[in-house]
Parts: sequence; structure tokens; C-alpha cells
Amino acid sequence: MATDAAPPPPRSGTDPAAPARPTTQEFVQVQQSAEFGELRRTYRSFAFPLTIAFIAWYLLYVLLSNYAGGFMGTKVFGHINVAFVLGLAQFLTTFLIAWFYSRHAAEKLDPKAEAIKSRMEADA
Repeated sequence: MATDAAPPPPRSGTDPAAPARPTTQEFVQVQQSAEFGELRRTYRSFAFPLTIAFIAWYLLYVLLSNYAGGFMGTKVFGHINVAFVLGLAQFLTTFLIAWFYSRHAAEKLDPKAEAIKSRMEADA
């Protein structure tokens, strides 16, 4: 997927230690490379299914809340009912997904992205 957008603007100042900026053509070449395609596939194969699963889980909760009042009102223990437990589970799954994604990114995405970035900075 090529883009007509220009690369990020150069840094202000004249820091000689700052890496050289890649050209628009170099950005497009990297974007079309197999390595970048693999990075994009790795991200999408994780993010899309997990997003769909979480949305389905959330919609299930909403539908149960609207149409299964008797079930959601079932006492689990004391004054705690199924709706409360599932509501708290929504928060728990949100934090678990964020934690799981950060591990996935650190192990699979960041090394590939860093390799592309350092190669582009070295070539420019």
C-alpha cells in the first residue's frame, strides 16, 4: 500500500549526531518490502482476531443485559449477581488484552520494526 504522504519533517536544529532522514522514495520502498509486509501481517494476525473476540464478548454482555435479565440477576454469592461478575470481567479482559499485546509487541513486533528503522537510518 503506497502513500503519497511525505516522510516526517526533519528535526529542528543542527545536531550532527542525529540520523539522516530517509527520502519519500525510501519510505515507499520499505513499505513495499517483504520485511514490512511480514511486520504488518504479524500485527494484523494478532490485533484483528483479538479485537473481534473482544467486541463479540462485549456485545454478548450487552445482549445478556438487555434480554436475559433473569439470568443476569442470578445471585452468585451474597448480593453479587452474574451481571456484576461479567461486568468486572469486562475490565479484567481489557487489562489482560493490553498486557498480552505489550508482550506480543515486545517479542514479535518491536525487533522487526527496529531492524527496519535502523536500516533506514543507516542507509539515509
